[in-house]
Amino acid sequence: MKFTLIICTYMRAEPLLKLLQSVEKQTLYPDEILIVDGSTDKQTAAVLNSNPFKNLHYFLVSEENRGLTKQRNFGISKVTESSEIVCFLDDDTVLEIDYFEKLLKTYKIYPEALGVGGYINNEIKWERVGEEYQPKSTDFYFDAWKRIDSSRFVLRKKLGLDSDCAPGVSPLFSHGRSVSFLPPTDKVYEVEMLMGGVSSFRKSVFNTFSFSTYFQGYGLFEDTDFSLRLAKKGKLYLNTAARLKHFHETSGRPNQYQYGKMVVKNGFYVWRVKNPNPVFKDKLKWHSITILLTMIRFSNIFTTTKKKEAFTEALGRTIAWFQILN
Repeated sequence: MKFTLIICTYMRAEPLLKLLQSVEKQTLYPDEILIVDGSTDKQTAAVLNSNPFKNLHYFLVSEENRGLTKQRNFGISKVTESSEIVCFLDDDTVLEIDYFEKLLKTYKIYPEALGVGGYINNEIKWERVGEEYQPKSTDFYFDAWKRIDSSRFVLRKKLGLDSDCAPGVSPLFSHGRSVSFLPPTDKVYEVEMLMGGVSSFRKSVFNTFSFSTYFQGYGLFEDTDFSLRLAKKGKLYLNTAARLKHFHETSGRPNQYQYGKMVVKNGFYVWRVKNPNPVFKDKLKWHSITILLTMIRFSNIFTTTKKKEAFTEALGRTIAWFQILN
């Protein structure tokens, strides 16, 4: 299967180079690599000029095409006609040697798949405990594996506000558990939410679908919006054997106040994509969880060393919530 890799980048020349070096070592190499650069300097171009890679095409976009969703749509418009699969990677990831081989194999096993996601394996510590294990209140247990649940999920469970769906599937009140809650089983799971920075889709999908420009700049939850819309048309899968590492580079990210606003406003938007006409129970749960998470973030002022970041993010969440109510 011929496939194109699109990497949208912004002011991350060195992380991008590390990613491309891991692409170069792949057992299955992309037929086309498109770098869509929204940077306001020439550092990324300089690094790529000094480090050439096979099949790579570089595009520096103007301000009108800057921002994650715009850059992705720009990249899609440049994909060669012969490509069957379009892959997306965040510019701060590093691939295991057989990432593309495992990812594309999924389309052959599940020919009905419209999209397939990869698996980030360096963020969570999982433990295989078997099918007879009785999980504790502090555990998240799924498919014979467990991980320690964060305090916010422990509290949500106590209050009856935890997700009632499998990881990667959004409940009717949203605030579900992402695909990061799927364990490293090497299995393929059907999902309806994919992480955009470790995703792939059939090229034919883009004849009718594009990434929404509602999501400006950093584009938080833009991947949830796209995959939820696509999941209404066909099947999406996540292959936990297609593995990579994600390093969460801080450069290029919004400040905590803007991030807090985006969490709430964009979260509200994707909730209505999944459930455009929620009943009262769904509305109550969405708002209750939003308020709870904001209160937890305010409490971090007293429990973390990054007090300013906690306060400004919580403030952003609060203001965005009141704007939604109005």
